[in-house]
Amino acid sequence: MLLSLLSLSELWTGCVDYISRPCTLLLSLITASLFYLWGREGQVPLLVCGDGFRVFLQRHCPVVVERFCPTPWCWGGRVQTLVRAFIKSNTDVTYRNELIRTSDGGQISLDWVDNANSATHPQRSTRPTILFLPGMTGNSQQTYILTAVQHATQLGYRCVVLNNRGFGGEELLTPLTFCAADVDTVVNHVKELYPQAPLLGAGVSLGGMLLMYYLACKGQDSKIVAGLTISVVWESFETSVSLEQPINRLLFNRHIAINLCLAVKRHRKILEKAIDVDHVLKARTIREFDERFRSPINGYKTCVDYYKDASPVYKLQQTKVPVLCLNAADDPFSPKHALPVGLVQRMPNVALLVTAHGGHIGFLEGLFPKSEGYVDRLFRQFIWAAFEHLEELREACNIKEHLTE
Repeated sequence: MLLSLLSLSELWTGCVDYISRPCTLLLSLITASLFYLWGREGQVPLLVCGDGFRVFLQRHCPVVVERFCPTPWCWGGRVQTLVRAFIKSNTDVTYRNELIRTSDGGQISLDWVDNANSATHPQRSTRPTILFLPGMTGNSQQTYILTAVQHATQLGYRCVVLNNRGFGGEELLTPLTFCAADVDTVVNHVKELYPQAPLLGAGVSLGGMLLMYYLACKGQDSKIVAGLTISVVWESFETSVSLEQPINRLLFNRHIAINLCLAVKRHRKILEKAIDVDHVLKARTIREFDERFRSPINGYKTCVDYYKDASPVYKLQQTKVPVLCLNAADDPFSPKHALPVGLVQRMPNVALLVTAHGGHIGFLEGLFPKSEGYVDRLFRQFIWAAFEHLEELREACNIKEHLTE
């Protein structure tokens, strides 16, 4: 009997070993493959800029020469983009809201973090200030804004977030929503409050486009001393083509178009005075929305005219302040072939940092990505370098005349 029990025990153990070995082997192979791909895909981003700007960045912003290893299970830019949208921030930021009026009778909602207890910059009048410009349907509560604000306050800086009209919870008083002129209005407002405080602009996606538009239009008269953009759309025509591809249309285009239409519906009472709201609400793509709403509401005859004027690539050479721009080569919103590599190579004050992977506002890294990552390291290092070594930065970018601070 004992021998029989021992035989059964050995048989059972043998069966378990037989079954578990392939499973263990398979799990080991999968793990090894993930780490292999993770290591193989990790590489130093491409940095396109003048020699002076390059030396400055390598000295004060070393993340630009570090390997970026994307999360191994986020295959491609689409997955990076989608996963990033579901990552929430645990950062607790308390804003002070301010509503300011515009020349057209509208109002802009600003969310401030004054950082009154700053130890590194205790003087309120000279405390460096960062103006944040969120993405298309974003506001001050976006994860990427909250984490960036936290980093900026830890460094002792003041923060202000420009909420796009109609997306910050405020009432829409005029038919305008996204408006490039609002950046100029807010910059002037901030500089009137703190004329001696240097002001840096940080724009994400559409916010980056608005920032680049402001910098190009102002040129040497810019009241912003430096800029940083994340996943900016360089060429709107190419973005439309990319987002209208079947997979991108399904994953991104239609979803964004629906959110834009919901915003129009929410402010229908004021918007129907200037636009056919029912026609706008039938838009199923971003291009259709732009054709039916944004182009006419901003005074453009056609969507082609609007796209050309809004695309930073056509005005980039007019920019006269130092700007660092981060993009991913697999960004479905800003395709690789549309990145202005050749143009940036001829400009001493613009640096284009391109990672092989990262998607749109993704740049997730590590096996278990968190709300803070590569973008935050880049942001923290660059704003510190720009504020604390501003004269060196200007000299590195061959900027002879000092801009208004």
